[in-house]
Amino acid sequence: MADYQPSKKILQKYAQVLVNFALNSGQGVKPGEVVLCQVQDAAKPLALELQNAVLKAGAQPIIRLLPTEFAKDFYTLASDAQIKFFPAKYLKAQADLIDHRIAVIADVDPFELKNIDPAKPLLSRQSLKPYQDWLVAKELKGQHTWTIALWATPAKAQLVGLSLESYWQQIIKACFLDKPEPIKAWQKVFDLQAKILAKINALNIQSVQVKGKEVDLILKIGRDRLWQGGTGRNIPSFEIFTSPDWRGTEGWIKFNQPLYRYGNIVSGIILKFKAGKIIKASASTGNKLLQQMLKTTNADKLGEFSLTDSRMSRISHIMAETLFDENIGGPFGNTHVAIGMAYKDCYKGQAAKLTEADWAKRGYNDSAEHTDMISTSDRTVTAMLASGQKLVIYQNGRYSLA
Repeated sequence: MADYQPSKKILQKYAQVLVNFALNSGQGVKPGEVVLCQVQDAAKPLALELQNAVLKAGAQPIIRLLPTEFAKDFYTLASDAQIKFFPAKYLKAQADLIDHRIAVIADVDPFELKNIDPAKPLLSRQSLKPYQDWLVAKELKGQHTWTIALWATPAKAQLVGLSLESYWQQIIKACFLDKPEPIKAWQKVFDLQAKILAKINALNIQSVQVKGKEVDLILKIGRDRLWQGGTGRNIPSFEIFTSPDWRGTEGWIKFNQPLYRYGNIVSGIILKFKAGKIIKASASTGNKLLQQMLKTTNADKLGEFSLTDSRMSRISHIMAETLFDENIGGPFGNTHVAIGMAYKDCYKGQAAKLTEADWAKRGYNDSAEHTDMISTSDRTVTAMLASGQKLVIYQNGRYSLA
């Protein structure tokens, strides 16, 4: 059915997971906190349930419905100066005000920007980096959390060969909305992640080698790194990840899953690294966009390395949306790396005290870009420990530590 929409009960469960679980890193919002809900207009029914859930929690909702199908005209008509316009006072006031953000993606036309020069949306993203930096600074002080969710659209469903109802069923199942109490199901996922994280963070890993038919990659893991779980930042989130020291990346990796980005499909991506930088990159489809992304400052370096354990993920179909595709399960789970920005919450210390120079010294990449590339092919991940010992930490699609 092209006009299928989940029941009000399902949407209420969705909103409850986002508001009462995902925010505050699994604890939900607190009375009096300010929650900015940025929802694309196609997902208006979910915006209503988000407002109501925030109100019932005693918090303050700010609902912003974002118009879809405006971007093509904007990038067609706007000059570079208009694209780079940064309303600093407005966005600084917003960053200071809000305690949490919920973003709901509802992409009604995945190829809206197909014929737009990719340099334009990349320029816009670069221009908004100060706002992103303000929110990251608050997050490192424990004063801000965020989460992202997905609303199904006919165009996205058609793109991956599903009916709209089947596409919605992937969302419902992945987010445990088919369970009587979805939050309890999410807490079980967090419990398993916590067991794995406790063991992996106690290992003192110096580097990891990722080996398989489509990958032979070594990543340096800095001495001060933490591995993290989703902590509610994405719903769904089944991954366990870290931000490596970009300077120690060597080897190559091929990604067998397509990337849907900036109104284009990029597939057949192969990246080759030397001394931490991408020295060769190609894609069988969308190569022009890939090369343009890599021209963004520091986008030729890694900001994230992630593994999804197949025991956690309930996603069984590609969804043409990174939020879901980077969490896909299947027999071998998935691995993904992100070019560009590192996650500063992967620092084992008081992140709020570090300066830009401190982050650079530790090999945390800084970029306006952060794009995940995904592979579901079989791989074995071996950790090299400070003691000189080698230890397999991931094989057959799951962490071997728990």
